[in-house]
Amino acid sequence: MPQPNDLSRSLVALDQNSTIIAVIEMSQSSWLVAGMLPGIERQPRKKLEPSPERLLGLLHGWQDEAVRAGRTITRIAVAFEAGRDGFWLARWLAARGVEAHVIHASSIAVSREHRRAKTDRLDTELLKRGFLGWLRGERGHCSMAHVPTIAEEDAKRPNRERDSLVGERTRIVNRIKSTLARLGIRNFKPTLRKAAERLAAVHTPEGMPLPPNTLAELQRDMARLGFVVSQIREIEDARQKRLEQHETGPPAMVRRLARIVGVGVETADLLVHELLSRPMRDRRAVARYAGLTGSPDESGARRREQGLARAGNARVRRAMIQLAWRFLMFQKDSALALWYRARTADSRSGTRKTMIVALARKLIIALWRFVTTDEPLEGVVLRPAS
Repeated sequence: MPQPNDLSRSLVALDQNSTIIAVIEMSQSSWLVAGMLPGIERQPRKKLEPSPERLLGLLHGWQDEAVRAGRTITRIAVAFEAGRDGFWLARWLAARGVEAHVIHASSIAVSREHRRAKTDRLDTELLKRGFLGWLRGERGHCSMAHVPTIAEEDAKRPNRERDSLVGERTRIVNRIKSTLARLGIRNFKPTLRKAAERLAAVHTPEGMPLPPNTLAELQRDMARLGFVVSQIREIEDARQKRLEQHETGPPAMVRRLARIVGVGVETADLLVHELLSRPMRDRRAVARYAGLTGSPDESGARRREQGLARAGNARVRRAMIQLAWRFLMFQKDSALALWYRARTADSRSGTRKTMIVALARKLIIALWRFVTTDEPLEGVVLRPAS
């Protein structure tokens, strides 16, 4: 089976005499564009307002300048670091015939000096050096991020919004409980369905009703809590409808993952849209994107493991660590659970915490193979297909 491009190097031969190479150092207030033009000795640099039209006009102006110098331009390659602006500019440029790439910011090598100079001009020089090596097909200069479509980006939003709303719900509940605890009230549960109606009947241990300002504050918090809970329910209902309407693609992957006992729909939806539906080269790329790879420190006779690299998707990493613990509860007879127990037989807590990461790494690779190649999970119990 052909492997997808890992984006660590360009697979297109570079003809530097017919290619305009440009990099962009982006910020909220301005864009600094630096280029390398065939037939032009100088390397131009221009600061623009954050405007794609101005950027495209600048690139076409550079193209005309190279043509006047006697060169035929057949390719314009532009790169910028992944950041707050996301991937919209890459899609916008690609739709207008410009080859656009998004660089992993952490893949650009920087000086290790204690007090190194850092300016936008110097950053563009680093970007040009890394991007030029990548275009030549050389490994190790930088890595590119996969540019998702609008539909792929939009598919991530419900799960991420729900995660944010769940955090907001927890904050509101904790604020209500702490407000009541200051008055000595500890048996009130804000998450009950009729909690807002029972609030007026709550009394302090001295037999006094809630003070008016505190009661008004709690009523506003309860109203806010009810609104957040309704939004969470709305997101969950919409997701359920999507899963029922689509028979192929990511919804089919979600349904397939949710058949595993111990894997809920929330976890399955997060894993599919954040990782499993992406084109991955191999199992190492899957573990690396999930942030479940190690970071060894080896020099001479020194051998030390620094722990997780934490360079991947933090949402996937948190979900997989939690899923690994659940997997041990619900899939006790699976091959992975038996493997974990055999290596933690010493019953030391440090060993269990270390090996749970290894289990999470093995589990995400097994789930990736399960949904992409139908490779069965040894010893795993599945729910009946609906």
